[in-house]
Amino acid sequence: MRKGILSLTAAVAATTLGLTACGGDSGGTTQASPAQSSAAPASSAAAAGKIGVILPDSKSSARWETADRKYLEEAFKAAGVAYDIQNAQGDKNAFQTIADQMITNGATVLMIVNLDSGTGKAVLSKAKAQGVATIDYDRLTLGGGAAYYVSFDNTKVGTLQGEGLSKCLADKKADKPMVAYLNGSPTDNNATLFKAGYDGVLKPKFDSGEYVKGPEESVPDWDNAKAGTIFEQMLTGEPKIAGVLAANDGLGNAAITVLKKNNLNGKVPVTGQDATVQGLQNILAGDQCMTVYKAIKKEADAAAALAVSLAKGEKPSATGTVKDTESGQDVPAVLLDPQGIFFDSVKDVVADGFVTKDELCTGEFAAKCTEAGIQ
Repeated sequence: MRKGILSLTAAVAATTLGLTACGGDSGGTTQASPAQSSAAPASSAAAAGKIGVILPDSKSSARWETADRKYLEEAFKAAGVAYDIQNAQGDKNAFQTIADQMITNGATVLMIVNLDSGTGKAVLSKAKAQGVATIDYDRLTLGGGAAYYVSFDNTKVGTLQGEGLSKCLADKKADKPMVAYLNGSPTDNNATLFKAGYDGVLKPKFDSGEYVKGPEESVPDWDNAKAGTIFEQMLTGEPKIAGVLAANDGLGNAAITVLKKNNLNGKVPVTGQDATVQGLQNILAGDQCMTVYKAIKKEADAAAALAVSLAKGEKPSATGTVKDTESGQDVPAVLLDPQGIFFDSVKDVVADGFVTKDELCTGEFAAKCTEAGIQ
């Protein structure tokens, strides 16, 4: 699936433009126009092109607005480039309209988090036809042909989830536990990679009879409400479910809500991803087994460094690649390492500044934070 994966250290180096920038024409124009979200001085913005960023939604995960937008804005402001960051809020038509507007308004670099590969491909194709440099951020657009891809090692994310659930089931001394899957959206290539990772850990246990394979469904559009309905149906049909591989914290919380209604929270381990405040609080409460922390600032900084270099007419190079399974092409990539988070390592996420003690350790969680060593 991939080769030349960058280590976290290398990826951080990339964010400081350890990415090799060679002079050249990126295919975009160099004129600048006022950016809706830009605070860059006109004189500095005029030296480079304009960067457009389309985020996917704010419903599937809080990270897009609370983390990615913030860190990208900080990086673009520091570089003094014009930028426009907008959120499609899960609307495919809006996604395409935003892209058209950004290109019309002078974007020379377009960075997208696709809603699905079909929509993403249409947007990337139009951008490239207009001479706009392209970056896939966090999610690879299959067949899209983006010039660069910046994300985490998403197969490893799934591996950490599978290993985490196995650890928690072992801690519960579960005998031949039935494991249910709440996969991510079937239109998100990342969800496919996550599943490949946790299947690699759990399938051998199913095959050997150590675990029992329970119900499995993918959750359309990462919709947490739909996930709750799906899991309630799962639990009704299979009340012996003893573990839940949930692909992110939102889906995990949906399962936990159902488990609480059945007095099973804390008894049935549930995984997650994104290290959201809600997910971390669920871990502190003992209702969630683990989450996967992805240092989004490092991801945003790496993507911003690429975008800024492209906006300046340079041709940066990334030392990693991923295989686009639809086109067969190797896409230049920066991939960062994720980290599994359990009760005793929630403090690592706080120490890294991703969440604050004040927002995490509220009310009933104050004592749990003390117990978990959060300073």
